[in-house]
Amino acid sequence: MTLPRKQLICPESTPYYHVTSRCVRRAFLCGIDHYTQKSYEHRKPWLLDKIKQLANIFTIDICAYAIMSNHYHLILHINLADNHDLSDVDVVERWRQLFATPILVDDWRVGKQQSTAQQEALAELIAKWRTRLKDISWLMRCLNEDIARRANQEDKCKGHFWEGRFKSQALLDEKALLTCMTYVDLNPMRANICQRIEEQEFTSIYERIQQYKAKQNEYTEAKLELLPFERQFDSRQPNEIPFYFEEYLQLVDWTGRAIRDDKRGHIPAHQPKLLHELGIEQDSWLQLVSHFSRSFGSAAGSWEHLTAHSIRAGHCWTRGQAACNRLSGFG
Repeated sequence: MTLPRKQLICPESTPYYHVTSRCVRRAFLCGIDHYTQKSYEHRKPWLLDKIKQLANIFTIDICAYAIMSNHYHLILHINLADNHDLSDVDVVERWRQLFATPILVDDWRVGKQQSTAQQEALAELIAKWRTRLKDISWLMRCLNEDIARRANQEDKCKGHFWEGRFKSQALLDEKALLTCMTYVDLNPMRANICQRIEEQEFTSIYERIQQYKAKQNEYTEAKLELLPFERQFDSRQPNEIPFYFEEYLQLVDWTGRAIRDDKRGHIPAHQPKLLHELGIEQDSWLQLVSHFSRSFGSAAGSWEHLTAHSIRAGHCWTRGQAACNRLSGFG
């Protein structure tokens, strides 16, 4: 039985979530239809621009993304601190970028005097919008509805463009976050679309490499639209990915070389530093990165974190103990 979304997304367990949405039937999000030879590649910027627009409105950060021919992956971070720090004016202005607001709110914005009942109704509305601005389901609704409408209009058809629900996985600890980010960043390489991570356009690793090169060459701070990696271990910020980017890049490059179809079975020398520090064995790592979505259910992490999350979210059973053992270095 499908679980309600409030049991799948539980910020008390973790702020990190892997979400994916897939097209119905043979609908094309991007790519080339080999039957008609029609290209849909121009839709990739649609999706990427909308993702970044919504990330600037919602208090939800983008850790990683990959846009494929009939689906996309996102790793999202619910930024509870930023949501709490928004003023009422900020909440209203952000919400107005998405939806029309009632006259009650418009009168408040121009300073029109209001009764006590109106003020109470306004406070209730703003509190509801504040909650929605940290809600992954609302972000996905705004994203998928916009892309579906544009795609159907272009295809001159009606009906569903996406499957009924997006899939989500809670990433309960640093190992799960690292594994899932690598899994997402290497999606095009596993699909044999390209052979090097530098060629993977419309993925977060490609964007991060371009930003890193720009920063190195120009000695300037590039505009960062993705959640940043940690800069120093002794000054970790609460809203940073808890790894060095250089070490993550080395890990993704090493993993990509190991899982390439034309190099099957080949394990490059010099195990990445991150794998050694986290105590994850090479074979277990490669197995998890190749089959992350199927290895876990609605949550991923150590068995201890997984069972605690299941209890907190009210799940009747917990899936993925074998994958947990691999992630913990016991597989």
